[in-house]
Amino acid sequence: MERHILVVLPHPDDESFGISGTLAKHIQSGTPVTYACLTLGQMGRNMGNPIFANRETLPYIRKRELEESCRIIGIQDLRLMGLHDKTIEFEDKDKMTKLIGDLITELNPSLIITFYPGYSVHPDHDATGAAVIRTVQKLPKDKRPTVHCIAFSQGCEQEIGAPDVFNDVREFVDKKMGSIQAHRSQWQLKTILGGKSPQSKEVQERFGKERFWTYRFD
Repeated sequence: MERHILVVLPHPDDESFGISGTLAKHIQSGTPVTYACLTLGQMGRNMGNPIFANRETLPYIRKRELEESCRIIGIQDLRLMGLHDKTIEFEDKDKMTKLIGDLITELNPSLIITFYPGYSVHPDHDATGAAVIRTVQKLPKDKRPTVHCIAFSQGCEQEIGAPDVFNDVREFVDKKMGSIQAHRSQWQLKTILGGKSPQSKEVQERFGKERFWTYRFD
């Protein structure tokens, strides 16, 4: 059992596909989880299908969606960090180090979950992961929490090797589906599942395992 898990991701819905089952599993076992979401995804292009959001209302809608996703997963400590979508790579590095460092000092997590810098497709993903790694690397080796990274860029395994952490989350697929569905402005669950039941073998196999890379510090 982990002492405390800190999740650092840039957008509402980043938690849904790759880690929601893992978080639900940890929470059920009694591990406290803090989710620091850096932005409200206010520059996202999806406005719902059919459209129900616009550029002005989207950040408020995505905030409510994120809160609902966290409720379904069981996350009670959601931190909205107030940065702007699609600008994480341009944020001052010292500012980012302090922001993340302050969370680490407050929470003393044994595990941090974030994106693998350079292998997570979106510039905000990569910049968030890089900021976490940079901050943890500054800590004394015996004070560093373990960092589990999400990676999904094409060919990433050829460059960083295979993931070394696999979590069986089949028991929590319903929560995972609920987390995805909570982000209604961005995703339509029926489309994702192709009309199949969350309890179907195909869906269980597709969504029932979550994988991570343990970041190896020099």
